[in-house]
Amino acid sequence: MKMTHLLGNLLLAGVILSGQAGFAQTITGKTAGLDNTPNGKIVKAWYTAWQIRDWNLMTKILADGFTFSSPLDDHININAVKERCWPNAGNIKSVDIRQLIMNGDVVFVIANGYNTAGKFFRNCDYFVLKDGKISSYECFFGPGINYPNSGK
Repeated sequence: MKMTHLLGNLLLAGVILSGQAGFAQTITGKTAGLDNTPNGKIVKAWYTAWQIRDWNLMTKILADGFTFSSPLDDHININAVKERCWPNAGNIKSVDIRQLIMNGDVVFVIANGYNTAGKFFRNCDYFVLKDGKISSYECFFGPGINYPNSGK
């Protein structure tokens, strides 16, 4: 996926979700109320799996046919995620969900975090859930093109 297409999707998602504000649930701060919804629990488990480096937890919350997209990866499958992305879990110290907007099976999150070297990172994450599992995940991270945990 080209970065312009990904950014366009994120912008479109924000516009759509803001237009649905009467129906969407917004959660701000450290997962305030996140545990109270089924989809919220799944999204929180996503971040927990990265922080505690638990691949078994990760596989339990991902749907068959799961895809992962980022500025560096275009709709890769779970095997490619494990190979390309999962090694970065060892570099994550903490992640704090700053904003969460939930509209049915669509969840948009802005999260701040720190890697083990103390470097700050921010993700904008777009989840689509199906039958209680994450079917697709798209993220944009900044600053720069490389995720700070990658060591690049």
